[in-house]
Amino acid sequence: MRFSSPKYIEDIAAHLKREFAGPKAHKVLGLSEINQVEKGDLIFVDHPKYFQKALLSNANTILINEKIDPPEGKAIIISDHPFDDYNQLTQFYFPKSPLGANMNQTINHTATIAQNATIGNHVQIGKGVVILPGAVIMDYVEIGDHVIIGPNSVIGHDAFYYNTKKRIHTRMNSIGGVKIEDHVEIGASCTIDRGVSSMTTIGQGTKIDNLVQIGHDTVIGKDCLIASGAGIAGCVTIKDHVTIWGQVGCASKVTIGENVVVFAQSGISKDLETGKSYFGSPCIEATKKFRELAALRNLPKFLNK
Repeated sequence: MRFSSPKYIEDIAAHLKREFAGPKAHKVLGLSEINQVEKGDLIFVDHPKYFQKALLSNANTILINEKIDPPEGKAIIISDHPFDDYNQLTQFYFPKSPLGANMNQTINHTATIAQNATIGNHVQIGKGVVILPGAVIMDYVEIGDHVIIGPNSVIGHDAFYYNTKKRIHTRMNSIGGVKIEDHVEIGASCTIDRGVSSMTTIGQGTKIDNLVQIGHDTVIGKDCLIASGAGIAGCVTIKDHVTIWGQVGCASKVTIGENVVVFAQSGISKDLETGKSYFGSPCIEATKKFRELAALRNLPKFLNK
């Protein structure tokens, strides 16, 4: 998430009471986690396995638990506890306000919002939007024009994203949001998590059935159909015109190509190629899976011979 104005590394280091290496005039444009980092962001790294990835990423500032020479054009802040310090920065620069504070809301006058719906802070709602009873629109949500949000759906709850040390799970603060483009329909009791540091995005014209979960930082393309009971993990990329039928589960960091169809109760564990139909868990091309199932049905005949 980008700051409203650039910050200087010396000020950030002073707030954390940490040493830094790099030019004093070094600017930081925002905070991010390593999977979604943009040029100018600050990220943290606390394991040698990921040092190189962090140092070679788009980040220009790295919170790190080792004293090293920063690469050219980059700076480091040395910390014994990079994750804790990163979380401290998220709280300092992006403080949470009470859900009912109604801060920085932009709601078009043509929107229809049920009396018992809840609208958070830093929310934009476009023309002709309908938000039905019990829906909760949390902080940093952008809703385009002519969108329908079904009853009891929750848009923008915190990401399911934890740092685990010695079997203890500590939540990484979410500072991202949700972007819902024009003509999207979201059914009843759906949950769409906010990005950890960027935006979870639902593309124009996409229709989502009841009881669907969409994880943090997932990007769904235009005119997709997602049926009831589907669960999409975080950091998934779903291209345009994809159909996902009921009770499909999708692992994180998967890319689903354009015009893909995934049949009901399938499990997606890896990237799916454009224009194909898939079935099974883990899913494979549907025609292959149907032949496999047909062969299994005939197996008792061969065993009895």
